[in-house]
Amino acid sequence: MQIAVTRLTEKGKSDSELCGKYGHTAKIVSPLKAELRPSLVQTFVLAANDGEFDAIFFTSAYPAKHIGMLLDREITRKCRVIAIGPQTAKILHDDGIAAEVLPSFYSRDFVPYLGDWIEGKRIGIPRADVPNPDLINAIENAGGMVYEYRCYGLVPTGELLNLEGSDVVIFTSANSFSEALLPDLSGIMPAAIGEITAERMKAGGVTPVVVGDGSLEGTLVALNAYLKIK
Repeated sequence: MQIAVTRLTEKGKSDSELCGKYGHTAKIVSPLKAELRPSLVQTFVLAANDGEFDAIFFTSAYPAKHIGMLLDREITRKCRVIAIGPQTAKILHDDGIAAEVLPSFYSRDFVPYLGDWIEGKRIGIPRADVPNPDLINAIENAGGMVYEYRCYGLVPTGELLNLEGSDVVIFTSANSFSEALLPDLSGIMPAAIGEITAERMKAGGVTPVVVGDGSLEGTLVALNAYLKIK
């Protein structure tokens, strides 16, 4: 089957290989584009390299790609570096940063992962300009101090999502669904990468046929299981 995957263009390079592993072809469609904010990237990197954080949390691959290469290679002697998933961790590892990997693909598990250690610690978070009050509140309620750097924006492309020839469309984030200009989805199976995205889709009147574990691979596993059952 041909699967349309909603990604920032530069984040979709490995999707074709992964979809092929599960017997499908991939088509990257981009309802959003990233706009990097170099001054905020520089401000964050200077603070990180000066040892101003006890931990850095990379919530997606995009900031890891643009920031990892600028970090001091000895950064983990100054603080803990934590990635939300193995793809994000790999980008950091390729830049010489040995990152810890969160045991799930949800930022809500960041505080439970750190446990009591977080109390009194300074947490640096380079991320998109998209509010995540649940994460911020959880860190602060656990006694941590948040230093959030919204170093890139996510801007709708304003173009109709090109799903021609696709059998399935996987929405990889809640915003990639709600900010997309969607064509008629008749004959196309919608899927959600995780439960948060699924909730946004349902609120928008689209019920996903499968819901993944927060990763593309987990969604492909769920999709293949669904197709076998069907």
